[in-house]
Amino acid sequence: MSKKAEQLVFDLPHREAFGRDDFLVTSSNAAAIELIDQWPNWPSHAAIILGPEGSGKSHLVEVWRQRSGAALTFANQLDTDQVPDLLVTGSAAIEDIYSAHVSERALFHALNLARQESKFLLLTSRFAPTEINYEIPDLASRIRALPIVQILPPNDALLRGVLVKLFADRQVMVDEGLISYILLRMPRSLGAAKSLVAAIDQRALIEKSEVTKPFVARILAEMESPELFASPPV
Repeated sequence: MSKKAEQLVFDLPHREAFGRDDFLVTSSNAAAIELIDQWPNWPSHAAIILGPEGSGKSHLVEVWRQRSGAALTFANQLDTDQVPDLLVTGSAAIEDIYSAHVSERALFHALNLARQESKFLLLTSRFAPTEINYEIPDLASRIRALPIVQILPPNDALLRGVLVKLFADRQVMVDEGLISYILLRMPRSLGAAKSLVAAIDQRALIEKSEVTKPFVARILAEMESPELFASPPV
């Protein structure tokens, strides 16, 4: 297959399900989904979902946005002039408040405006507020005072359900035996599950192959390749 044709296969779109019913609830993430379900009866105008890359934070943000009509931006794209428009619907989500090049002034303005106008903010972070060194002391205290819900490392039940969902999103037919086979051998993270399923789907398309245990074993053998299992932001 030519390199051009191979690229076309890799670019085939797939449907990712981001509805509330598509979010798999276990003890690992129950507190986070409870926060979403409780909106708008939150104890504060803003809250933080804390979890590693690939843990499902962005999925929960999308569930909340469907319910609240919230706007969405990433912290490293936020600027002060944008804040009033961001909150015009009454709710906004700001992803990855720990990322590089975040405007502390813009983030502080968003928190202040949301509180003053009784609007809602949902923030996500890979690190706890106590681990983030803010130069604006009032921003640090404001962030650290917000309610936090943490997504814990995934258990077997969650990883199994996520694998089933990811294959279904890509319309790849797999049986329970294959899911169990993968579960015993894959890295223990949701980001790794997403990368693995994408790699299996893409390779199956290129090779026009059925997804069998020997086929999956070849993909799993490449686990040492850092680019294969780099966790996508979620």
